[in-house]
Amino acid sequence: MKDETLQNEEQITENEELTSDEAEAEAEAVENEFELLEAELNALKDKYARVHADFDNIKKRLEREKYTAVEYANEKFAKDMVPVMDSLQGALNSANSDADKAELFDKLKEGIELTYKQFLTALEKHGVTMVSHDEPFDPNIHNAVQSVDSEDVESGQIVQTFQTGYKYKNRPLREAMVIVAN
Repeated sequence: MKDETLQNEEQITENEELTSDEAEAEAEAVENEFELLEAELNALKDKYARVHADFDNIKKRLEREKYTAVEYANEKFAKDMVPVMDSLQGALNSANSDADKAELFDKLKEGIELTYKQFLTALEKHGVTMVSHDEPFDPNIHNAVQSVDSEDVESGQIVQTFQTGYKYKNRPLREAMVIVAN
């Protein structure tokens, strides 16, 4: 019986040694896993910081581009107005010439007509159109400043236009001032 007890005690001691070895191994495994998780966390923090910085840089770049686009939005329109200004300058220069007054008047009139057409073309290129004189009365684009009796025109229709109206695409820039029939 003593032998058995001794043998049991030796086995318990051996099991305790195994258990402490296993505990050490398990502790080492937990330590390794903790270090791996800590390294992964640091990598993710670094990745987050980089993505956040990239996002901020993109946001700042888009803001700069937006302000630049707004600031230079009318550049094409301005470029199209330069030839009109050249035509007007030419008209002014020709007015100072020593030519015959009748001939000068005819040339100035022709130059003004060409400049007017050039100006209208540039405006239309950018979506600005005149309100047609032939359109039916529309309170969104016409301002009736007077009404008259007319045998030639139906009631509510435009008889005469005082001031031409303009639209930018479909929005009125300025209403046409018109006289309508009673």
